[in-house]
Amino acid sequence: MKTGSNGEIVVLELDGMIEDTGSESGFFASGYQHRQFMEMLNDAVEDPLIDGIVITMNTPGGSVVASHAIYEQVVRAKEEFDTPVYVSMAEMATSGGYYIAAGADYIMAHPATLTGSIGTVMSAGFNIADLADEWGISETTFSSGEFKQMGSPFESLTEEESELMQAIADDMYNDFTSIVAEGRGFSEEEVNTVAQGQLFTGNQALQNGLVDELGNLEDTVLHMELMLDLDATVTHYTNGSTEGSMWNVLAPLGLGAFASNKFDANRAPSLLYLHQ
Repeated sequence: MKTGSNGEIVVLELDGMIEDTGSESGFFASGYQHRQFMEMLNDAVEDPLIDGIVITMNTPGGSVVASHAIYEQVVRAKEEFDTPVYVSMAEMATSGGYYIAAGADYIMAHPATLTGSIGTVMSAGFNIADLADEWGISETTFSSGEFKQMGSPFESLTEEESELMQAIADDMYNDFTSIVAEGRGFSEEEVNTVAQGQLFTGNQALQNGLVDELGNLEDTVLHMELMLDLDATVTHYTNGSTEGSMWNVLAPLGLGAFASNKFDANRAPSLLYLHQ
């Protein structure tokens, strides 16, 4: 127990696609509110009265930048404030979710949890060049720079443009695998074996060293109490969500990622740690 603490463990809920959508609301709002979650996590990290943090997650992953922001706070909690961070995986903790978990001190998963999907997706949006040609539709734009309009829905990517896009995705993939290797103590060969984008059940993840133990949220909190040698007060911080969000409505159908990332045909190219 920290000096002056009350023997408290905070449980933070990360539920939904990891994406900073600002303050938007309504039917198409994400159930996960990134800015609110970051505020709660930062408060828990910096609170000297809190002995440990448990993040319970049910997420397919999401934005590279948003996932890394959470990961940084997890590492900061351990290194700057000596506060252990555990992750309890629910139905799904894939891609960006696993990126975050790799920074934790301890990971528990249910035997049927879906996790892994270690890799990067670079979404360049829709391409309607063939359809536009067939219908006689064209786009009039003026730009400078050979690659300024790379990813335009009215132009098919050239081989050189595809290579540039792939290089960006590969750069972020290398970052992801280095995070996993460091967090889980994997060699380069070991991390390459589990980082081909494949999914693992909780049972398989345990066999492959991606998680430490099988159990639920209650088991995770109990393990932290034992490690900290305290009978803790457990406080749950619940991230705000929109009852009719696209994630809540479509995730059970496997369409949550589609709803958030594909609905806007004009969406700019984006880097994602996301299981699709």
